[in-house]
Amino acid sequence: MIRKISALLVPLLALAGLAAASPAIAEPFDDSLLAIQQAWAVANYETPEGDAREAAFEALAKRTEALVQSNPKRAEARVWHGIVLSSYAGAKGGLGALGLAKEARSNLEAALELDPAALNGSAYTSLGTLYHKVPGFPLGFGSDDKARKLFARALELNPEGIDPNYFWGEFLLDEGDYQQAVVHFERALRAPDRPGRELADRGRRAEATALLEKARAKAG
Repeated sequence: MIRKISALLVPLLALAGLAAASPAIAEPFDDSLLAIQQAWAVANYETPEGDAREAAFEALAKRTEALVQSNPKRAEARVWHGIVLSSYAGAKGGLGALGLAKEARSNLEAALELDPAALNGSAYTSLGTLYHKVPGFPLGFGSDDKARKLFARALELNPEGIDPNYFWGEFLLDEGDYQQAVVHFERALRAPDRPGRELADRGRRAEATALLEKARAKAG
């Protein structure tokens, strides 16, 4: 198994892009959500690592917090606040990273209470990734057992989605199940495009391609 890295440097930038595309006829909330999704993709895939990326995610976290406050009953807002906080944790590092990861977890859990199927079950994928990436007790709250259950539910709700297949593939790769990791990375690469999410899709496919090559090499 690949060794867990420090809770102070939680690599959660990859969590973004977990939500499905907005409906064809968008309402103001959907426009705001799509704008946040697109801003996340720019921060994650086009902004240099370091202070600039941290600042971009900090600003975006304020936007998602405002979206939650103005739409307290919308699970989608909570999902994306959790995703952005996770990404901010990865960019920030240091003593504040684990606190941001915990705040992300709280928002994703709240989203599941509001609507577990929102955005094709994206909260399950995001939570699964948090439990996989964050170290376990006593440093953090990570748990591979919980991650497995969350990923299983995510794939039930969105079996062909790019994100649940990518993150489950990453989990399998870390666990040494290279052949099944290959299966899910290939499925991620076959996933349909998400309208308005072109940059996020390109970035995720590039990540999936890189890990697919790694999994194939290890699978022999």
